Amino acid sequence: MRSLDAGHLSRLSFDASQLATIQRLGEARGRQDLFVAQIPEQLEVLRQAAIVESSESSNRIEGVVAAPGRVEAIVLRSATPRDRSEQEIAGYRDALQLIHESHEHMGFTTNVVLQLHSMLFRYLPSEGGIWKATDNEIVERDAHGGVTRVRFKPVPAVGTRGAMQTLASLYDRAVKEGRYDPLIVVPLAVLDFLCIHPFRDGNGRMARLLTLLLLYRFHYRVGRYISLERVIEESKETYYETLERSSAGWHEGHHDSRPWLDYSWGVMLRAYREFEERVGTLAMGRGSKTQQVRDAVQRRVGPFSISDIEADCPGVSRDMVRVVLRQLRDQRAIAPQGKGRGARWIRRQE
Repeated sequence: MRSLDAGHLSRLSFDASQLATIQRLGEARGRQDLFVAQIPEQLEVLRQAAIVESSESSNRIEGVVAAPGRVEAIVLRSATPRDRSEQEIAGYRDALQLIHESHEHMGFTTNVVLQLHSMLFRYLPSEGGIWKATDNEIVERDAHGGVTRVRFKPVPAVGTRGAMQTLASLYDRAVKEGRYDPLIVVPLAVLDFLCIHPFRDGNGRMARLLTLLLLYRFHYRVGRYISLERVIEESKETYYETLERSSAGWHEGHHDSRPWLDYSWGVMLRAYREFEERVGTLAMGRGSKTQQVRDAVQRRVGPFSISDIEADCPGVSRDMVRVVLRQLRDQRAIAPQGKGRGARWIRRQE
């Protein structure tokens, strides 16, 4: 709400580089629509992979992880959640699917926010879809879970409902007035959501879901084919640092939202670059199969299976994937985890 206040918006100014970035993203959106029209069947492969990656990465950022192979099975509904982590992953899967299928009918309202949060926790005994009842803090913890520093104090619980209603109203007004590019309005709305921190749990995951939803509403559909959550996870430290910088002074309306805008645009630029690279491979067959597998491995953050790489590299045989993985192992670029059908791989730290 502070970032979408008329006063804050009027004080925003951007240099030539930032304006060029907004223009580049608009051009990428135009090319995206062309690709979707040209090769819809091939893009289905990317869509399926993105759903799995998004469900895994967004939860893993919050420390929610599942055993090797289980995430894909849960997301593709070939397995039933068997513990709390898997239940949370299943909830994210459902919320993600709702956005993919029904975004045209989902505006940024408090009811939609509560509905999505309720879906996140639908498989858990704890009740979702309810504003926080007690105050919360965004903290930094040590390896043992102890709080080492308070990064930010969000809106108190007593003011949460009103703050969210104000945010939804200011967002609606900014969109209808049309004075500011959606690439400015959407990240600012997400920044304000994170500063309000309206729920006891799940705020980070909700922010990423809202990012996808609001970008969809303006036809930025790259998140359908490339996991924005994975891109964020791969730059997690920058994500938290930028959020802290842009939230300083937020309560007084004296914050600088431009670092957060720069970060958000950077995530989208990277996603669009990856999208176009992978579309080029699908449509034109560019690049050797060996390089396709190497690129797919490079994009991975956590443990991955041969099936994961196969999904990322349509047209590349399993035998070829095995050959390249062995090469990467011998080059000490990746390391095996486990043996047999459940074996996984993980990239070594550079």
